[in-house]
Amino acid sequence: MSINEILKSLEKSWERDVILLNLKKGLVADEIVNAFLVKNERKIKELNSLLRPEDIDLLNQVEKLSTCESKLINEIKNLNHLKKNKKHNILNQKNIVQSNRVSFNKISSFMINWSNKFVVIALLTISAIALSKQAWA
Repeated sequence: MSINEILKSLEKSWERDVILLNLKKGLVADEIVNAFLVKNERKIKELNSLLRPEDIDLLNQVEKLSTCESKLINEIKNLNHLKKNKKHNILNQKNIVQSNRVSFNKISSFMINWSNKFVVIALLTISAIALSKQAWA
């Protein structure tokens, strides 16, 4: 199986909607990741055997970017919390809840779409690197 096929298969197994539902049900991230690793152990081992040092470097960069995105989400969440507390003293509670819902929906929609596109682009980049290396070999 090629890297591209493995990545496409793993991407299909990592369904964000299902993961979000599991998080809402109370599962923690470690449980979700461990279940994914167990379910896809063979594919992950095969992918790992096909990765080259430059692919590992790219994965490290993707990991750093994900960490950065996580910190950004936390900062945005904290800013919204501070704004909510300040507005609560000035405005009535009904107006605050409505405005926070609208902005949260916009932010969460933006982050989910942006993250999905980034993951797809990262996977395609890894595949393109692998294919170009094979072509030059």
